Amino acid sequence: MHTMLNNLSLAETERWLREPDEKPLEELWAAADAARRDTVGDAVHLRGLIEISNCCTRNCAYCGLRVENKTLKRYRMEKDEIVACAHQAKQFGYGTTVLQAGEDVGISREWMADLIRAIKSETGLAVTLSLGERDEADLAAWREAGADRYLLRFETSDPELYARIHPPAQGKTVSDRPAILRQLKALGYEAGSGVMIGIPGQTYASLARDIALFRELDLDMIGVGPFIAHPGTPLGSQSLPSAPEGEQVPNTELMTYKVVALTRLACPEANIPSTTALATLNLANGRELGLLRGANILMPNLTPVDYRALYEIYPAKACIQETARDCNTCITARIRSINRTPGVGHGGRKRSA
Repeated sequence: MHTMLNNLSLAETERWLREPDEKPLEELWAAADAARRDTVGDAVHLRGLIEISNCCTRNCAYCGLRVENKTLKRYRMEKDEIVACAHQAKQFGYGTTVLQAGEDVGISREWMADLIRAIKSETGLAVTLSLGERDEADLAAWREAGADRYLLRFETSDPELYARIHPPAQGKTVSDRPAILRQLKALGYEAGSGVMIGIPGQTYASLARDIALFRELDLDMIGVGPFIAHPGTPLGSQSLPSAPEGEQVPNTELMTYKVVALTRLACPEANIPSTTALATLNLANGRELGLLRGANILMPNLTPVDYRALYEIYPAKACIQETARDCNTCITARIRSINRTPGVGHGGRKRSA
C-alpha cells in the first residue's frame, strides 16, 4: 500500500490533508507505518533534551521566550550542569543529547565549542544543537568541535506568513531558513527542520508545499507539531486573520498525525519525532499514536525541574514536573506498550544504498 502513496503530488498531498473520513485515514496511517518499518525499523531512538537557556534576542509572535516578555525569569545553565545531564542521558541508554535554547547571544562560540568537546569526550553521545540562527563561523566551529546535528525549523514555507510570525532581529532582514539548512548540510551536519501546523493564515496548499520542501531539502530530521501560542504574545492574545473560509488549516491533533504520516511517505529515511506538543494535546496516548503513524523518535526531557517550567515556549507543556528519571521510565514503558523497542546507538539517518 505505502508504495502507492509515495511521491504524492502537491494536489494529492493537499487532498490527504483535507481528508475528513476515518476509513481512508486508516489506510494513510497503515501506509506511513509500513514505510517507517521498511526504512528505519522498529527501534524508537531517544534524544535526551536539555533546555540550556531561555534567553532570546528574537521577538517571535507566538513564543513565550520572546525578548519582550519581561515577566519571564531568565536562566542560562552552567556548563557542569549541562554535562551532568548528558551523563544522565548516557546512563539511561539514550544515544543523543539535544542542546536547545532561545536565540541567546550570551552563548558564545568558544563556550559552546568547549561544552560540545566535553560532552563528546566524557559520554560519546551524539550532540544535536537547536540554538536558532547563528553565524556561519559559529556553526563551522561547533561542527569542528564535534556537534553532529543541527535543528532549525523553518516553520512555514510561505514567506509572507513567516515574516508575520518571525520578525527579524533588530537591524536584520527576514531570514532565509531553507538557505541556512543548506549551509548546515554543506558543513557536514545532519540537518533537521519542521513546521507548525495551524498557524493563523496557513492554508492547506501552503502546508502541502511545506511537505514538498522537506523532500527538496533532503532533511535528515523533521519535527512537526500543532501551533500553540503563548497567551502573552500577539498570536496568543489577539484574534489574527485566518485564511479564507475552508482554507485555514486547524491546529488539531488529527491534522498533526496527517502531517507526520505524509512526511514519512515523502521522506521515508528521515528521523521523525512524536513531539511534546502532541503529548500536550493528548497526554494519554498522543506520543504513541504519533509513533504508530510514521514517527520513530522520542525526546525525553533531561532539563532539571527547576529550569523546566521557565522554558515556557507555550504554557501547560506535558510532563513539566517530571524528573529525568520519571520521564525515562514513562517513555520506555510507552514504547514497549506498542511493541516497539528503545533504540541503541546514535540513531543517525539510515541512507538507502
